[in-house]
Amino acid sequence: MRLLPTEPAERATASIEPSTPAAASSTAANQPEPKAGPLGADEYQPVPWSTLPDHRCFGCSQTNASGLRLRFATRDDGAIETLFRLDRTFESYPGIVHGGLIGVICDETMGNLIVLRTGLTSLTIGMRLRYVNAVRVNAEYRCTARLTDRSRVAVDAGAGGLLRTESEVVDADGTIVATATATYRPISMDGARAHLTLTADAFDRAEASLTAAVTSPNSTQSQEHLHP
Repeated sequence: MRLLPTEPAERATASIEPSTPAAASSTAANQPEPKAGPLGADEYQPVPWSTLPDHRCFGCSQTNASGLRLRFATRDDGAIETLFRLDRTFESYPGIVHGGLIGVICDETMGNLIVLRTGLTSLTIGMRLRYVNAVRVNAEYRCTARLTDRSRVAVDAGAGGLLRTESEVVDADGTIVATATATYRPISMDGARAHLTLTADAFDRAEASLTAAVTSPNSTQSQEHLHP
């Protein structure tokens, strides 16, 4: 993850940039500039659960000091992506990122793709991960997730059922270092209430955010476990 200048050197954070050059705009005071130039806050697609004051997701909460703080941008083709850099906090062998973290990042990106495309939260049913090359500590990588062709047709048609996604992680040169495929079960907020420990008011706020988060494929503006 990118290192925030206001935090200790070993604290990890994450940031993203869109695939196309962003228009010049100022960044938040506590955020580093992305690799390809200035990035405005409007380039990020907020995840619905971020509206809750106690959002603590390890992957995408911006207030969990121990988490990855992933942020996502939606591409013109309907995929979403996140740009990240992992420091030695997440090291396995010397200089190598622990492979489990790559699984977390792929799952977060694919799961939030479902959320942002359907307006529903989702259960991860299964995921298959393939490591192609080692992911290096303090190097920049991009994870991109998209629906499979059949699932994209199902979402566009408003059909229910399981959804399948695919993702890839590439380095700064565009070389693939990992790929993943996964299956998710979207569930309604009524279904989510059986799994989450939130107040009724918090559920209502999250449901409103989920509904507002739905994006179209042409938008330029996400055991089983719940995806935030």
